[in-house]
Amino acid sequence: MNEAPSARGAEVGRRIGVGLMYGLWRPRVLGSWRVPPSGPVIFAINHSHNIDGPMVMGVAPRPTHFLIKKEAFVGPLDPFLTGIGQLKVDRDTTDRTAITRALGVLENGGVLGIFPEGTRGEGDFASLRAGLAYFAVRSGAPVVPVAVLGSSERRGRLIKALPPLRSRVDVVFGDPFRAGDGSGRRTRTALDEATERIQKQLTLHLENARRLTGR
Repeated sequence: MNEAPSARGAEVGRRIGVGLMYGLWRPRVLGSWRVPPSGPVIFAINHSHNIDGPMVMGVAPRPTHFLIKKEAFVGPLDPFLTGIGQLKVDRDTTDRTAITRALGVLENGGVLGIFPEGTRGEGDFASLRAGLAYFAVRSGAPVVPVAVLGSSERRGRLIKALPPLRSRVDVVFGDPFRAGDGSGRRTRTALDEATERIQKQLTLHLENARRLTGR
């Protein structure tokens, strides 16, 4: 059994995120009161820019352990990301180590952050992978949809890969919901139904978040 990543490390990561995100940009956080204050939670985040993860890490009311593709763990980033409680995942195989450690986060009552689209794209939740449904159904943890808006609207002048410094990025937390049907079934059909349920809720949340923020 692989031990779950360090909760203390994730808290350190959150503090670093707070300093960086509020220092470089102007995050506007809406609905963070909707995040359950304790117990296991899964953040399902749309993904249109590399800063989406660090942004949520910095503005979320609780420390977050993200599932991050193993390609990001290069050089000094490897011990750093591991040290702040983040999870390395190989997306090309069924990464049992990552799955076990992610479930460990939820068993310990922590917050697991997932980009259900798998890769950076339009950030509109159009194509969901089954991973999120598996974790939600298996753990029974509520899913909180998170919309990050404004991170990919325009490029910064100084660093092209980043949004303009001091520009506003909106992060909107939605209402927690259960992905499973309550039966605890983990059959292929149950997971397919959960994925459909998740997609509907996330798409709805994104529409609401855009309306709310005018983006």
